[in-house]
Amino acid sequence: MSKIIRKLWSEDDGQDIAEYAVMLAVILVLVVGTIRLIGSNANNVFSNTASSIQ
Repeated sequence: MSKIIRKLWSEDDGQDIAEYAVMLAVILVLVVGTIRLIGSNANNVFSNTASSIQ
């Protein structure tokens, strides 16, 4: 029984999947944050340009 537990404890195949999931989550947070920031600024620029034209 202890051999099986040691074997399961020493396997690290599942860690690769967890690492990829964490990297994907960080990338998604950065992308969403960047899009929200650029989206707000772009909206302000277009609004200011439209106001100055009229």
